[in-house]
Amino acid sequence: MATRGIEGAYQGALRAFQNPMLALLHQTHAPFVVTALAMVFTAERPSVAVADAHAEIDDALQQLRAAGYGEDDNQPLPAGNARDLCRQWVQAGWLVRHVSDGDVEMYRLSAHGVGALEVAGRVGGVRTRVSESRVRTLLQAIERLAQDADPDVMSRISRLHEEILQRQRELARLERGGEVETVPDEQLLEAAENVLHLARELPADFARVAESIKAVQRDVVAELRHDVRPTGEVLREYLERGKQILDATPEGRAFAGALRLIGDPAQIHNLWSQLRTVLRHKFTELLSDQQRRELADISRRVEQGVKEVLAAQRQASHVITTQVRNHDPLRDRQVDELLRNVMSELHEWVPASRRGEPVEPLRRLPVADIGHLRQRTSELRPPQPPAPLREWEETEDVTTADTRAWGGPRYAELEEHLVTFAGGEGSVDVVAAFRAADEDLRRPVDLLGLLEIAHDAGMTETDEVTTVDTVRPDGTRRRFALGGVVAANPADRNGER
Repeated sequence: MATRGIEGAYQGALRAFQNPMLALLHQTHAPFVVTALAMVFTAERPSVAVADAHAEIDDALQQLRAAGYGEDDNQPLPAGNARDLCRQWVQAGWLVRHVSDGDVEMYRLSAHGVGALEVAGRVGGVRTRVSESRVRTLLQAIERLAQDADPDVMSRISRLHEEILQRQRELARLERGGEVETVPDEQLLEAAENVLHLARELPADFARVAESIKAVQRDVVAELRHDVRPTGEVLREYLERGKQILDATPEGRAFAGALRLIGDPAQIHNLWSQLRTVLRHKFTELLSDQQRRELADISRRVEQGVKEVLAAQRQASHVITTQVRNHDPLRDRQVDELLRNVMSELHEWVPASRRGEPVEPLRRLPVADIGHLRQRTSELRPPQPPAPLREWEETEDVTTADTRAWGGPRYAELEEHLVTFAGGEGSVDVVAAFRAADEDLRRPVDLLGLLEIAHDAGMTETDEVTTVDTVRPDGTRRRFALGGVVAANPADRNGER
């Protein structure tokens, strides 16, 4: 074997084991890390509050130590408490710490952490077999790839005709009374295991897409801070990059293509219905409880992964847009240059300075950037004070009757009129009672007051819509439309009958 070949392969293996996912599986306490992460983070709970995660991991450590684990080298347990362990796992890249919308600090698994749990689950669980379902999946994928890569129109037409003929023959057989060919339970079991094998890779894929988007966000903000082009050009480019954040990485572009298949709510609902049909079949009794739960959760995991990626996309676009709008690259560079000059001068001055020595002022100060100067002075004359209030003349007479006429509802008179109009009946038509009132009791506010009295007495609204004319104190009239109202006789409530 050539020396250069083995050296390149070895360097590639070294880079692979520097990946946080393989580093997690390769370390001494990997069994506990995998167990703790799988216990805390589930499909139903992808993010956990920091305090809750610390409490659960501490409890798991105490239970294992009480059971005798960690006393020998064959069953090692990490030292320290859950807070220290979670801090180490964040630094190693297995956990991500973030703040939720409710300003609560949360943990969630990184893409490397999800991938490590999947590898451990596949090795420790049911081994995937070479089955008809897996080979059929491979052959169908290759066939679809060949069809998509072949631009020949006649070949495509020939394949479509052949497929149509096969479907027509099958349809004709079933219409003649033919039976649907049943599939053995063993073959259905192999197909279900293949579906679970494919579905287990989805959470890590979604997490990698979300993390790639966040990496692009950090790169774009860093580039923005060091961009030396004119401000207008920088703003246009980075605002556009913020809108197209999903297309900035290979993972994002691949997800955009997958989103056309799984982003439709109808498609998710159809997937959910198909999974329920599968779970009602008797062959699922051959699956373990864990496998049945995973099969039932596929649609939810897909929907949750899509939401996670789209949330990362919206956040990245918002961060980039906010950064561009609120930070002037030229001004930021001027501030950075000024701070560097200050730090440089301090590094030169401090070693040679003495206690009580006077400090020379900075010789270079930022220049004010004035965009526009006023071209016209303000009014030289001082502003005029408001006109004085008119003196009140004692001769002006405002009668109590006028004040009462323009005041609120006359509840006592209105209730007395409603009782009189109702007579001995147990209920009364409120609209008819209002129309029969005197003109001084048919103001707009009296209509509202009459409705309040009816509500207190107990009223029922009808489907009829009617109009009433009201009269203001100055003689002007206004028409209102309202639904029919039948109220109980207020006399019954007051015990007058």
